[in-house]
Amino acid sequence: MPQLFTPAANTLARVSILGAAFLGLGVVGGSYALQTSPYVTKVRVVQPQPVQFSHEHHVSGLGIDCRYCHSSVESSSAAGVPPTYTCMSCHSQIWTNAPILEPVRASLREGEPVTWNRVHDLPDFVYFNHSIHVNKGVGCVSCHGQLDKMPMVYKAEPHTMGWCLECHRNPEERVRPTSEVFNMTYDPRDFLEKFGVKNVGELGQKLMEQNHIQKAGLDQCSVCHR
Repeated sequence: MPQLFTPAANTLARVSILGAAFLGLGVVGGSYALQTSPYVTKVRVVQPQPVQFSHEHHVSGLGIDCRYCHSSVESSSAAGVPPTYTCMSCHSQIWTNAPILEPVRASLREGEPVTWNRVHDLPDFVYFNHSIHVNKGVGCVSCHGQLDKMPMVYKAEPHTMGWCLECHRNPEERVRPTSEVFNMTYDPRDFLEKFGVKNVGELGQKLMEQNHIQKAGLDQCSVCHR
């Protein structure tokens, strides 16, 4: 009986197997790259807004505290979007006829809220409480980035499950004194002497105790998925 396959068929088979393996790895790698890309996570992607509100101008330039606009951040699960009258408490006196602020004035006249496009929008199956994080000493910067340097706000962190778990498993690296939660320029080295510690690592452990943070169980599914 004549030979069905030539010797070259062995080489072809090996190349085919290797090619399939590399193709599979490429699909997995490409999928991961897509899921972590700005196209999906929207990190550093500026969302169009009805009013070009600059956090840089209001926070860094004018020194307005986060809580002036996000008034429920210390006591509610949601930080809150400022109602129109909060904006108009200032802009009824300054920039009263600026065309850029017409949507705000129209909102006040018509009694309809400004329709902002959400920048940070967690899935409905994720439970997140702003007040818990704020009162435990997690700074705004940890999740939202340097808002005081953003002319137009964008998503600074991916807010994926892995990103959240990294903090929940190592909270001592993120916490700060609760008095500094809203401080955009907080530097832990400035507090070493005050807390009687020698380095930032010791400070984190000290703050864990002071802010009553129990590390055990923070990475359990039920903490965020209820």
